Amino acid sequence: MQIFDHPEFDHHQQIVFGSDEASGLRAIIAIHDTRRGPALGGLRIYPYASEADALTDVLRLSRGMTYKSALADLPLGGGKAVIIADPRRDKTPAMLYAMGRLVESLGGRYITAEDSGSGEEDMRLIRQETSHVSGLGHDGNSGDPSPFTAHGVFCALKSAVRHRLGRSDLQGLRVAIQGVGHVGAHLARELHEAGAKLVLTDVDRDSLGMLVSELSAESVTPDAIFDADVDVFAPCALGAVLTDEVAERLKAKVICGAANNQLATAAVAGRLQARGILYTPDYVANAGGVIEVEAQRHQRYNRDSVMRHVERIAETVDEILSRAQSEDKSPAAVADQLARERLAG
Repeated sequence: MQIFDHPEFDHHQQIVFGSDEASGLRAIIAIHDTRRGPALGGLRIYPYASEADALTDVLRLSRGMTYKSALADLPLGGGKAVIIADPRRDKTPAMLYAMGRLVESLGGRYITAEDSGSGEEDMRLIRQETSHVSGLGHDGNSGDPSPFTAHGVFCALKSAVRHRLGRSDLQGLRVAIQGVGHVGAHLARELHEAGAKLVLTDVDRDSLGMLVSELSAESVTPDAIFDADVDVFAPCALGAVLTDEVAERLKAKVICGAANNQLATAAVAGRLQARGILYTPDYVANAGGVIEVEAQRHQRYNRDSVMRHVERIAETVDEILSRAQSEDKSPAAVADQLARERLAG
């Protein structure tokens, strides 16, 4: 398996492969950059088809966390962890304890938190083996960062709509949301309250049906979401959804969602730009969760202060989209460049 010559390797500082025979743990932790602080990033538990797929994912996700924290002005670096397992069938307390010992072995260079396939209760189990866990709440409150992630996406979406559609409100705006799990459902409710009309999809048909009924939304099959006649497409499921094919199918003029690594390849950003579709870089829009998780690490937690920080995501999106327009570049390229500038500075 290639590491240094891997197409997603970006001078990552450390890549750790961990296993535990007794629990069946097979995990990879990637630490991309710690210049601004310890590498914080969630733990994804997913039944990858191969170790190579898991490595590709963790390399991309960890780099995205570095850029996300830099553009959110946080004293953090970027890292990520993945466990190769089905979270519904394979996840056990023993596996999570073993994961905690692996995190502890890094001595605080990597701080883990919940992500796809892992939740707050899993973090509590990991916490029994290491103190390098975040997202467990403050003063007894839930540590679920999804409402903050969703609100950040909502703020970013409003900025993108102003830039591309010239609209200052969302009344009657048609938005397609792909994936209505924790973050997607929070985003859907916030958009509904702002007057948007929603088209929703999810592989979990029961959860989808309940949310459709609650919000008087439309529902479509997962594949049909790309063809929905909407103004905005919000990917809120797994990554790499924006392929060349999808870029040609989309009717939306704005893309803004919570999923990580939405672009299947860097070249897709150019295809979207050529079609007049404004892509909001995912790691900028979805930074609300890491902003809140970082705040939990400190004694003086203030929810109002956290929300003000999350809402500054809109200012960062404004800067990126304005610069992209003036330089005739894709927002994805501009966001990467701005993140590198902040890391260097």
